Amino acid sequence: MNNATFFIPVQEQILLVEDRMRAQGADCNQDLRAALEHLLAAGGKRIRPTLVLLVGNMLGGKPEPLVTLGTAVELLHTATLVHDDLIDGALLRRGAETLNARWSSAATVLTGDFLFARAAKLAAEIDYLPVMRLFAETLAVIVNGELTQLFSARGVINRDNYYQRIYAKTASLFEMSTRSAAMVNTENKSTIETLRKFGYELGMAFQIVDDLLDFTGEPSAVGKPLGSDLLQGLVTLPAIYYAEMNPDHPDVRSLAAGGWGDHERMERLVQSIRASDAIPKAMREAGQSVERA
Repeated sequence: MNNATFFIPVQEQILLVEDRMRAQGADCNQDLRAALEHLLAAGGKRIRPTLVLLVGNMLGGKPEPLVTLGTAVELLHTATLVHDDLIDGALLRRGAETLNARWSSAATVLTGDFLFARAAKLAAEIDYLPVMRLFAETLAVIVNGELTQLFSARGVINRDNYYQRIYAKTASLFEMSTRSAAMVNTENKSTIETLRKFGYELGMAFQIVDDLLDFTGEPSAVGKPLGSDLLQGLVTLPAIYYAEMNPDHPDVRSLAAGGWGDHERMERLVQSIRASDAIPKAMREAGQSVERA
């Protein structure tokens, strides 16, 4: 299934999601409205609300609550991106300026906070306490994962650490998207669990592929220099595979000692990883997650 096929069944509902997102700034400060317009204009794949809508429609859900839930999920995702870009000092996303490239740090943080608040408000409109609880728990997982990455993940070559990080960063919200859409449309626990697992595995695969693009993508398309994760000390799955195959390589051994701060060394390591079997091995693992989904 290609991307176009994936989105076709819900493309009209996705437009409604974007309308609801835009409407969140209707009664707000004009600069905040401009920020929301800028974020919407930057585009995005809208994968998470698409999952909400596909699952909800499959289970016979009512359109309006599904659009509300999809909007809440996408606002939450957008808020995390606003804060992530500020934390990372990123000036571009999808080829467009980030908010922190245009605004002060304080204004950027407050915009992200506003998006979190509106996402929570929309989640509350679903009027189903277990979904609100899941929403709050997922946000906590995301924030905890970001703090873990900031303070205790640099230079760490460890699969468990990596899987925990990508679950918190990406798969947790995929999981919430499919699980919440199931929760409000069926009481069948087996169905809810199956769809939770579907979102989890899809999210894990999505992040592994995204991490692969950090080694194999075009910088202009990816929106960041090749190897930018390693340059920040973040060891992703391709680098883990390479380290497992070459544990005594001096560039690998340097990571734990802060070698990721040496740009020349990391650029050399990136090229070594690109030329190795680590890339196809990581891609196969992503494929295995998709098969389990």
